[in-house]
Amino acid sequence: MGAVTTVQTAYNLVSPLIQNYVVAQVTREMVILELAPTITAIVIAGKVGSSMASGLGTMRISEQIDALEVMGINSISYLVLPKIIAAMLMYPLLVILAGFLSLYGGYLAGTITGIITETEYVYGIRVGFNPFTVSFALIKAVVFAFLISSISAYQGYYTTGGALEVGVSSTSAVTKSVIAVLLADYLLAELLLN
Repeated sequence: MGAVTTVQTAYNLVSPLIQNYVVAQVTREMVILELAPTITAIVIAGKVGSSMASGLGTMRISEQIDALEVMGINSISYLVLPKIIAAMLMYPLLVILAGFLSLYGGYLAGTITGIITETEYVYGIRVGFNPFTVSFALIKAVVFAFLISSISAYQGYYTTGGALEVGVSSTSAVTKSVIAVLLADYLLAELLLN
């Protein structure tokens, strides 16, 4: 993500009035504010969300959830809550890793191709840095993690029918999670950046 952002930004900034370090600034802002949290959320919704929904759906149709409830165990707090908590704890770490690797990828792409020097890239990353952008990315990460895990768990937990409906629940979980993430992305930007 960072490599593509660096190359495309350099391609579009053709004015001699714009300094080279602006390429790194644009890459930094795009990666931290948008690409790392949102693209990672879409990947997580596709992989983890579908797995969560299909796992819970399989447990529902094979009557494992009913067996837990017969034993007096609150199946939602036993099966769903740990998934939501784990997602909300681990997803921000993935966003931090994605952001770091994207910025490093931009550095490699920019310096290896000769688009920007190492000094200009590092200067562009540091100049005018607003620490709130990192906080904003982590807020988005927690909200996205909650949305993906809760929507996927809901879709799987309330699956009815047979194996075919488990697949439908899994697909529905991914679709609804991605839409919720994109809507939340817009709403969080409106609320926290304006």
